[in-house]
Amino acid sequence: MKKIGLLVLFITTLTLISACSSNDSVKIGVSGSDTRVWDFVSEKAEEEEGIEIEIVRFSDYVQPNLALDEGEIDANAFQTVSYFDAFVEEHDLDLVPIATTVIAPMGLYSEKHDSVEDIPEGGTIALAKEATNMGRGLLLLQEAGLIKLEEGFDGSGSVDKIVENPKDLNFELIVAAQTPRVMPDVDASIINNGIAVDAGLNPLGDSIFHEDETATPYINIIATQETDKDDEVLNKIGEIYQSEEVKQFIEDEFNGNQIPTFVPLSDIGH
Repeated sequence: MKKIGLLVLFITTLTLISACSSNDSVKIGVSGSDTRVWDFVSEKAEEEEGIEIEIVRFSDYVQPNLALDEGEIDANAFQTVSYFDAFVEEHDLDLVPIATTVIAPMGLYSEKHDSVEDIPEGGTIALAKEATNMGRGLLLLQEAGLIKLEEGFDGSGSVDKIVENPKDLNFELIVAAQTPRVMPDVDASIINNGIAVDAGLNPLGDSIFHEDETATPYINIIATQETDKDDEVLNKIGEIYQSEEVKQFIEDEFNGNQIPTFVPLSDIGH
């Protein structure tokens, strides 16, 4: 009888262990309807680790962070470091990034010139007039060597933050959505990734300069609650996202419109 009792206990223990290891279920919030990458990550997570990912879609950039703070989801993946830092500070939320994912590169596009060097003295650059978009555009121009910004530039744009403009460039400030339409009338136009894609432009093939992984404020992240930052399942999902297979999937699927950018959290200031 003692042997039978031990056998029952052993089987029960195995059953409990099996149930715990295969029942990991995580809710991850995203913004918008394009879940191709997360669908791929979800398949890998379930096949390789027994982790079931439920993708929760939101229609804006506010609710995913509020839902995460309230514990309605376990993590989210939709925002840049810059947006995340500003949102968390404004709303006093205890959220942290646990992994980097991609950058959707902003680009400098031109119908008149083949390179940044070809932009003439006194040329005109179209630039989104919204503060955050303008700031990102100014940083892109600085990275391209066309201007220099004041020391400690905080990413919030206005042209008076330019301290050096060796080509004496002019800036046409317009709403971001119009930046592709003015390309025939300017020397170059700075266009956000999503707007460029909608206009049939590709940052790798069509721009004369574009962001890369050095544009750290604009790298996208996976975020979670501070109390869950060391959670094994969430961090395993981050590792899966940063795998070579997912990198290749993103490169094949998006053709440069999203660039896998897997850097340490210390590189993004966390």
